[in-house]
Amino acid sequence: MFNDPDQYQEIRDAVRQICAQFPDEYFRKIDEQRGYPEAFVDALTKAGWLAALIPQEYGGSGLSMAEASVIMEEINRSGGNSGACHGQMYVMNTIVFSGSQAQKEFYLPKIAAGELRVQSMGVTEPTTGSDTTKLKTTAVKKDGRWVINGQKVWISRVQHSDLLILLARTTPLAEVQKKSDGLSCFIVDLSKAIGNGLTVRPILNMVNHETNELFFDNLELPEDALLGQEGKGLKVIFEGLNAERTLIAAECIGDGYWFLERATKYANERVVFDRKIGQNQGIQFPLAESFIELEAASLMRWKACERIDARQDAGVHANMAKHLAAKASWEAANVCLQTHGGFGFACEYDIERKFRETRLYQVAPISTNMILAHVAERVLGLPRSF
Repeated sequence: MFNDPDQYQEIRDAVRQICAQFPDEYFRKIDEQRGYPEAFVDALTKAGWLAALIPQEYGGSGLSMAEASVIMEEINRSGGNSGACHGQMYVMNTIVFSGSQAQKEFYLPKIAAGELRVQSMGVTEPTTGSDTTKLKTTAVKKDGRWVINGQKVWISRVQHSDLLILLARTTPLAEVQKKSDGLSCFIVDLSKAIGNGLTVRPILNMVNHETNELFFDNLELPEDALLGQEGKGLKVIFEGLNAERTLIAAECIGDGYWFLERATKYANERVVFDRKIGQNQGIQFPLAESFIELEAASLMRWKACERIDARQDAGVHANMAKHLAAKASWEAANVCLQTHGGFGFACEYDIERKFRETRLYQVAPISTNMILAHVAERVLGLPRSF
Protein backbone atom coordinates (compact mmCIF):
# COMPACT_ATOMS: atom_id res chain seq x y z
CA MET A 1 0.00 0.00 0.00
CA PHE A 2 2.80 2.39 0.95
CA ASN A 3 4.66 1.78 -2.33
CA ASP A 4 2.26 -0.47 -4.24
CA PRO A 5 2.08 0.13 -8.01
CA ASP A 6 -1.15 1.72 -9.23
CA GLN A 7 -2.76 2.68 -12.53
CA TYR A 8 -0.57 5.80 -12.70
CA GLN A 9 2.72 3.96 -12.27
CA GLU A 10 4.08 4.93 -15.67
CA ILE A 11 3.63 8.62 -14.83
CA ARG A 12 5.08 8.12 -11.36
CA ASP A 13 8.17 6.38 -12.69
CA ALA A 14 8.78 9.02 -15.36
CA VAL A 15 8.46 11.94 -12.92
CA ARG A 16 10.64 10.16 -10.35
CA GLN A 17 13.30 9.69 -13.03
CA ILE A 18 13.47 13.46 -13.58
CA CYS A 19 13.39 14.21 -9.85
CA ALA A 20 16.25 11.78 -9.25
CA GLN A 21 18.46 14.18 -11.21
CA PHE A 22 17.80 16.83 -8.54
CA PRO A 23 18.72 15.33 -5.14
CA ASP A 24 18.21 16.83 -1.69
CA GLU A 25 21.43 18.82 -1.99
CA TYR A 26 20.03 20.71 -4.99
CA PHE A 27 16.91 21.89 -3.19
CA ARG A 28 18.84 22.54 0.02
CA LYS A 29 21.18 24.86 -1.86
CA ILE A 30 18.28 26.65 -3.55
CA ASP A 31 16.65 27.14 -0.17
CA GLU A 32 19.85 28.51 1.39
CA GLN A 33 20.22 31.00 -1.45
CA ARG A 34 16.52 31.91 -1.49
CA GLY A 35 16.79 31.02 -5.14
CA TYR A 36 14.46 29.56 -7.75
CA PRO A 37 14.88 25.97 -9.04
CA GLU A 38 15.21 27.10 -12.65
CA ALA A 39 16.96 23.96 -13.89
CA PHE A 40 14.37 21.72 -12.24
CA VAL A 41 11.41 23.65 -13.66
CA ASP A 42 13.05 23.67 -17.11
CA ALA A 43 13.48 19.89 -16.96
CA LEU A 44 9.81 19.38 -16.10
CA THR A 45 8.78 21.79 -18.85
CA LYS A 46 10.93 20.16 -21.52
CA ALA A 47 9.54 16.75 -20.57
CA GLY A 48 6.03 18.14 -21.07
CA TRP A 49 4.79 17.54 -17.54
CA LEU A 50 3.77 21.14 -16.86
CA ALA A 51 1.59 21.09 -19.99
CA ALA A 52 -0.29 18.06 -18.74
CA LEU A 53 -3.69 19.77 -18.56
CA ILE A 54 -3.47 21.60 -21.89
CA PRO A 55 -5.61 19.86 -24.56
CA GLN A 56 -3.71 17.97 -27.21
CA GLU A 57 -4.99 20.21 -30.02
CA TYR A 58 -3.00 23.05 -28.44
CA GLY A 59 0.19 21.06 -27.97
CA GLY A 60 -0.40 19.74 -24.45
CA SER A 61 -0.78 16.22 -23.13
CA GLY A 62 -4.50 16.45 -22.45
CA LEU A 63 -4.15 14.45 -19.25
CA SER A 64 -6.83 14.21 -16.59
CA MET A 65 -6.77 16.10 -13.30
CA ALA A 66 -6.09 12.78 -11.57
CA GLU A 67 -2.98 12.24 -13.70
CA ALA A 68 -1.85 15.84 -13.17
CA SER A 69 -2.23 15.39 -9.42
CA VAL A 70 0.12 12.41 -9.54
CA ILE A 71 2.80 14.61 -11.16
CA MET A 72 2.58 17.13 -8.30
CA GLU A 73 2.48 14.37 -5.68
CA GLU A 74 5.63 12.74 -7.02
CA ILE A 75 7.58 16.01 -7.13
CA ASN A 76 6.96 16.56 -3.43
CA ARG A 77 7.39 12.90 -2.53
CA SER A 78 10.82 13.07 -4.15
CA GLY A 79 11.86 15.94 -1.88
CA GLY A 80 11.11 18.82 -4.21
CA ASN A 81 8.64 21.66 -3.86
CA SER A 82 5.91 21.94 -6.47
CA GLY A 83 5.15 25.44 -5.24
CA ALA A 84 7.81 26.68 -7.64
CA CYS A 85 5.88 25.50 -10.69
CA HIS A 86 2.37 24.31 -9.84
CA GLY A 87 0.91 27.60 -11.06
CA GLN A 88 1.75 26.54 -14.61
CA MET A 89 -0.66 23.63 -14.10
CA TYR A 90 -3.75 25.34 -12.74
CA VAL A 91 -3.58 29.02 -13.74
CA MET A 92 -3.81 28.21 -17.44
CA ASN A 93 -7.14 26.44 -16.75
CA THR A 94 -8.67 29.91 -16.84
CA ILE A 95 -7.60 30.18 -20.49
CA VAL A 96 -8.55 26.58 -21.36
CA PHE A 97 -12.10 26.93 -20.06
CA SER A 98 -12.84 30.66 -20.41
CA GLY A 99 -10.52 31.99 -23.08
CA SER A 100 -11.73 33.06 -26.51
CA GLN A 101 -10.73 30.91 -29.45
CA ALA A 102 -8.13 33.52 -30.40
CA GLN A 103 -6.68 33.53 -26.87
CA LYS A 104 -6.49 29.74 -26.77
CA GLU A 105 -4.78 29.57 -30.16
CA PHE A 106 -2.31 32.31 -29.27
CA TYR A 107 -1.37 31.39 -25.69
CA LEU A 108 -1.86 27.66 -25.14
CA PRO A 109 0.63 26.32 -27.76
CA LYS A 110 3.29 28.70 -26.44
CA ILE A 111 2.60 27.65 -22.84
CA ALA A 112 2.70 23.98 -23.83
CA ALA A 113 6.02 24.46 -25.64
CA GLY A 114 7.54 26.25 -22.66
CA GLU A 115 7.85 29.54 -24.53
CA LEU A 116 5.50 31.26 -22.07
CA ARG A 117 4.99 30.75 -18.37
CA VAL A 118 1.62 31.56 -16.83
CA GLN A 119 2.36 30.94 -13.16
CA SER A 120 0.66 33.87 -11.42
CA MET A 121 -2.87 34.75 -10.44
CA GLY A 122 -3.56 38.20 -8.97
CA VAL A 123 -6.55 37.99 -6.62
CA THR A 124 -5.66 38.67 -2.96
CA GLU A 125 -5.47 42.25 -1.68
CA PRO A 126 -4.01 43.65 1.55
CA THR A 127 -7.25 45.11 2.91
CA THR A 128 -9.75 42.46 1.77
CA GLY A 129 -7.91 39.14 2.10
CA SER A 130 -10.36 36.30 1.50
CA ASP A 131 -13.30 38.69 1.08
CA THR A 132 -12.76 38.65 -2.66
CA THR A 133 -15.98 40.38 -3.70
CA LYS A 134 -14.82 43.54 -1.92
CA LEU A 135 -11.49 43.80 -3.70
CA LYS A 136 -10.58 47.37 -4.59
CA THR A 137 -8.47 46.97 -7.72
CA THR A 138 -10.40 48.48 -10.62
CA ALA A 139 -10.39 48.13 -14.39
CA VAL A 140 -12.00 51.01 -16.28
CA LYS A 141 -12.50 51.02 -20.04
CA LYS A 142 -11.15 54.20 -21.61
CA ASP A 143 -10.50 54.93 -25.28
CA GLY A 144 -10.51 51.25 -26.22
CA ARG A 145 -8.14 50.28 -23.41
CA TRP A 146 -8.51 48.91 -19.89
CA VAL A 147 -6.91 51.08 -17.22
CA ILE A 148 -5.97 49.21 -14.04
CA ASN A 149 -5.46 50.78 -10.60
CA GLY A 150 -5.05 49.07 -7.25
CA GLN A 151 -2.89 46.76 -5.20
CA LYS A 152 -2.42 43.01 -4.76
CA VAL A 153 -0.48 41.03 -2.16
CA TRP A 154 0.89 37.48 -1.77
CA ILE A 155 1.05 37.06 -5.54
CA SER A 156 3.38 34.16 -6.27
CA ARG A 157 5.95 33.55 -9.00
CA VAL A 158 5.52 36.91 -10.75
CA GLN A 159 9.30 37.13 -11.20
CA HIS A 160 9.30 33.75 -12.95
CA SER A 161 6.20 34.14 -15.09
CA ASP A 162 5.43 35.79 -18.41
CA LEU A 163 1.71 36.19 -17.84
CA LEU A 164 -0.50 37.14 -14.90
CA ILE A 165 -4.21 36.38 -14.64
CA LEU A 166 -5.64 39.42 -12.87
CA LEU A 167 -9.01 39.82 -11.15
CA ALA A 168 -10.33 43.39 -10.94
CA ARG A 169 -13.65 45.11 -10.42
CA THR A 170 -15.17 46.49 -13.62
CA THR A 171 -18.54 47.47 -12.12
CA PRO A 172 -18.70 49.13 -8.68
CA LEU A 173 -19.99 46.87 -5.91
CA ALA A 174 -22.87 49.27 -5.21
CA GLU A 175 -24.13 48.87 -8.78
CA VAL A 176 -24.43 45.07 -8.98
CA GLN A 177 -27.31 42.88 -7.79
CA LYS A 178 -25.04 40.04 -6.71
CA LYS A 179 -21.80 40.95 -4.99
CA SER A 180 -20.00 38.24 -6.97
CA ASP A 181 -20.85 40.09 -10.20
CA GLY A 182 -18.94 43.03 -11.63
CA LEU A 183 -15.54 41.34 -11.36
CA SER A 184 -13.55 40.59 -14.51
CA CYS A 185 -10.39 38.69 -15.42
CA PHE A 186 -7.55 39.95 -17.58
CA ILE A 187 -4.43 38.44 -19.13
CA VAL A 188 -1.47 40.68 -18.26
CA ASP A 189 1.75 40.49 -20.27
CA LEU A 190 4.26 41.07 -17.48
CA SER A 191 7.13 41.98 -19.79
CA LYS A 192 5.12 44.98 -20.99
CA ALA A 193 3.43 45.82 -17.69
CA ILE A 194 6.34 45.91 -15.23
CA GLY A 195 7.75 49.42 -15.18
CA ASN A 196 4.83 50.74 -17.21
CA GLY A 197 2.14 50.96 -14.58
CA LEU A 198 2.96 47.80 -12.62
CA THR A 199 5.47 47.76 -9.76
CA VAL A 200 6.53 44.48 -8.14
CA ARG A 201 7.80 44.40 -4.57
CA PRO A 202 9.10 41.01 -3.30
CA ILE A 203 8.03 39.79 0.16
CA LEU A 204 10.62 37.82 2.13
CA ASN A 205 9.00 34.98 4.06
CA MET A 206 9.76 31.92 6.18
CA VAL A 207 9.50 29.61 3.17
CA ASN A 208 11.66 30.02 0.09
CA HIS A 209 8.54 30.87 -1.89
CA GLU A 210 8.69 33.73 -4.36
CA THR A 211 5.73 35.97 -3.52
CA ASN A 212 5.12 39.64 -4.09
CA GLU A 213 3.12 42.78 -3.55
CA LEU A 214 1.86 44.41 -6.77
CA PHE A 215 1.02 48.06 -7.33
CA PHE A 216 -1.06 49.10 -10.35
CA ASP A 217 -0.89 52.76 -11.31
CA ASN A 218 -2.85 53.45 -14.52
CA LEU A 219 -1.62 50.24 -16.13
CA GLU A 220 -3.10 50.08 -19.63
CA LEU A 221 -4.18 46.78 -21.16
CA PRO A 222 -5.55 46.17 -24.66
CA GLU A 223 -9.27 45.54 -24.96
CA ASP A 224 -8.70 41.89 -25.87
CA ALA A 225 -6.88 41.28 -22.58
CA LEU A 226 -10.31 40.58 -21.07
CA LEU A 227 -10.53 36.86 -20.22
CA GLY A 228 -14.04 35.43 -20.23
CA GLN A 229 -17.23 37.44 -19.92
CA GLU A 230 -17.03 40.93 -18.45
CA GLY A 231 -18.46 40.98 -14.93
CA LYS A 232 -18.22 37.18 -14.51
CA GLY A 233 -14.57 36.98 -13.56
CA LEU A 234 -15.14 35.15 -10.31
CA LYS A 235 -16.45 32.15 -12.24
CA VAL A 236 -13.37 32.32 -14.48
CA ILE A 237 -11.05 32.39 -11.47
CA PHE A 238 -12.73 29.37 -9.89
CA GLU A 239 -11.83 27.33 -12.98
CA GLY A 240 -8.28 27.73 -11.72
CA LEU A 241 -8.89 27.68 -7.98
CA ASN A 242 -10.60 24.28 -7.76
CA ALA A 243 -7.72 22.80 -9.74
CA GLU A 244 -5.26 24.67 -7.51
CA ARG A 245 -6.71 23.24 -4.30
CA THR A 246 -6.85 19.72 -5.70
CA LEU A 247 -3.28 19.82 -6.97
CA ILE A 248 -2.04 21.27 -3.68
CA ALA A 249 -3.84 18.43 -1.90
CA ALA A 250 -1.77 16.05 -4.00
CA GLU A 251 1.41 17.96 -3.14
CA CYS A 252 0.62 17.69 0.56
CA ILE A 253 0.04 13.96 0.16
CA GLY A 254 3.45 13.73 -1.50
CA ASP A 255 4.98 15.70 1.38
CA GLY A 256 3.30 13.41 3.88
CA TYR A 257 4.70 10.28 2.28
CA TRP A 258 8.15 11.89 2.14
CA PHE A 259 8.01 12.57 5.89
CA LEU A 260 6.78 9.06 6.64
CA GLU A 261 9.45 7.42 4.49
CA ARG A 262 12.19 9.43 6.22
CA ALA A 263 10.75 8.79 9.68
CA THR A 264 10.23 5.04 9.26
CA LYS A 265 13.71 4.59 7.80
CA TYR A 266 15.24 6.47 10.71
CA ALA A 267 13.11 4.59 13.25
CA ASN A 268 14.31 1.29 11.78
CA GLU A 269 17.96 2.33 11.97
CA ARG A 270 18.33 4.45 15.10
CA VAL A 271 19.33 2.43 18.17
CA VAL A 272 18.90 3.83 21.68
CA PHE A 273 18.99 1.77 24.91
CA ASP A 274 20.07 -1.27 22.86
CA ARG A 275 16.94 -1.32 20.70
CA LYS A 276 15.64 0.31 17.54
CA ILE A 277 13.46 3.26 18.41
CA GLY A 278 10.87 1.98 15.93
CA GLN A 279 10.24 -0.88 18.33
CA ASN A 280 8.61 1.56 20.74
CA GLN A 281 4.88 2.10 20.40
CA GLY A 282 5.42 5.75 21.22
CA ILE A 283 7.14 5.96 17.82
CA GLN A 284 5.00 3.40 16.00
CA PHE A 285 1.54 4.70 16.77
CA PRO A 286 1.98 8.32 15.60
CA LEU A 287 3.55 7.06 12.38
CA ALA A 288 0.74 4.57 11.81
CA GLU A 289 -1.91 7.20 12.50
CA SER A 290 -0.22 9.60 10.12
CA PHE A 291 -0.24 6.98 7.38
CA ILE A 292 -3.96 6.33 7.89
CA GLU A 293 -4.73 10.05 7.64
CA LEU A 294 -2.70 10.37 4.43
CA GLU A 295 -4.49 7.45 2.82
CA ALA A 296 -7.87 8.95 3.71
CA ALA A 297 -6.84 12.35 2.34
CA SER A 298 -5.72 10.70 -0.88
CA LEU A 299 -9.17 9.16 -1.36
CA MET A 300 -10.77 12.62 -1.16
CA ARG A 301 -8.16 13.88 -3.63
CA TRP A 302 -9.31 11.25 -6.14
CA LYS A 303 -12.94 12.25 -5.55
CA ALA A 304 -12.15 15.90 -6.28
CA CYS A 305 -10.24 14.91 -9.41
CA GLU A 306 -13.15 12.78 -10.58
CA ARG A 307 -15.58 15.70 -10.33
CA ILE A 308 -13.23 18.15 -12.03
CA ASP A 309 -12.60 15.72 -14.89
CA ALA A 310 -16.37 15.22 -15.26
CA ARG A 311 -16.83 19.05 -15.36
CA GLN A 312 -19.05 18.83 -12.28
CA ASP A 313 -19.10 21.34 -9.42
CA ALA A 314 -16.00 20.41 -7.45
CA GLY A 315 -15.77 23.32 -5.02
CA VAL A 316 -16.68 21.40 -1.87
CA HIS A 317 -14.65 18.32 -2.78
CA ALA A 318 -11.57 20.31 -3.79
CA ASN A 319 -11.70 22.24 -0.52
CA MET A 320 -12.18 19.08 1.56
CA ALA A 321 -9.30 17.37 -0.23
CA LYS A 322 -7.04 20.33 0.41
CA HIS A 323 -8.09 20.50 4.07
CA LEU A 324 -7.55 16.80 4.79
CA ALA A 325 -4.27 16.61 2.87
CA ALA A 326 -2.78 19.77 4.41
CA LYS A 327 -3.72 18.55 7.88
CA ALA A 328 -2.29 15.08 7.21
CA SER A 329 0.99 16.42 5.80
CA TRP A 330 1.43 18.77 8.76
CA GLU A 331 0.87 15.92 11.21
CA ALA A 332 3.35 13.78 9.26
CA ALA A 333 5.86 16.64 9.42
CA ASN A 334 5.51 16.87 13.18
CA VAL A 335 5.82 13.11 13.60
CA CYS A 336 8.90 13.01 11.38
CA LEU A 337 10.58 15.82 13.29
CA GLN A 338 9.75 14.23 16.63
CA THR A 339 11.06 10.85 15.48
CA HIS A 340 14.39 12.39 14.49
CA GLY A 341 14.69 14.39 17.70
CA GLY A 342 17.42 17.00 17.53
CA PHE A 343 18.65 15.77 14.16
CA GLY A 344 15.35 16.87 12.63
CA PHE A 345 16.42 20.49 13.11
CA ALA A 346 19.67 20.00 11.20
CA CYS A 347 19.47 21.42 7.68
CA GLU A 348 21.39 18.47 6.23
CA TYR A 349 18.45 16.17 6.99
CA ASP A 350 16.10 18.41 4.92
CA ILE A 351 13.25 17.86 7.39
CA GLU A 352 13.22 21.46 8.62
CA ARG A 353 12.99 22.70 5.01
CA LYS A 354 10.10 20.43 4.12
CA PHE A 355 8.54 21.20 7.54
CA ARG A 356 8.41 24.91 6.67
CA GLU A 357 7.15 24.25 3.16
CA THR A 358 4.23 22.03 4.13
CA ARG A 359 3.17 24.33 7.00
CA LEU A 360 2.24 26.95 4.42
CA TYR A 361 -0.79 24.95 3.31
CA GLN A 362 -2.59 25.35 6.61
CA VAL A 363 -2.96 28.99 5.55
CA ALA A 364 -2.61 29.19 1.78
CA PRO A 365 -4.08 29.28 -0.77
CA ILE A 366 -7.19 29.17 1.42
CA SER A 367 -7.16 28.97 5.19
CA THR A 368 -8.52 26.05 7.19
CA ASN A 369 -11.27 28.18 8.71
CA MET A 370 -12.51 29.37 5.33
CA ILE A 371 -12.84 25.76 4.20
CA LEU A 372 -14.77 24.81 7.34
CA ALA A 373 -17.09 27.80 6.86
CA HIS A 374 -17.63 26.80 3.22
CA VAL A 375 -18.59 23.23 4.14
CA ALA A 376 -20.78 24.38 7.04
CA GLU A 377 -22.78 26.66 4.76
CA ARG A 378 -22.81 24.79 1.44
CA VAL A 379 -23.13 21.22 2.72
CA LEU A 380 -24.64 21.38 6.18
CA GLY A 381 -26.99 24.25 5.42
CA LEU A 382 -25.91 26.34 8.40
CA PRO A 383 -26.35 30.13 8.36
CA ARG A 384 -23.63 32.13 6.62
CA SER A 385 -21.13 33.29 9.24
CA PHE A 386 -19.64 36.20 7.32
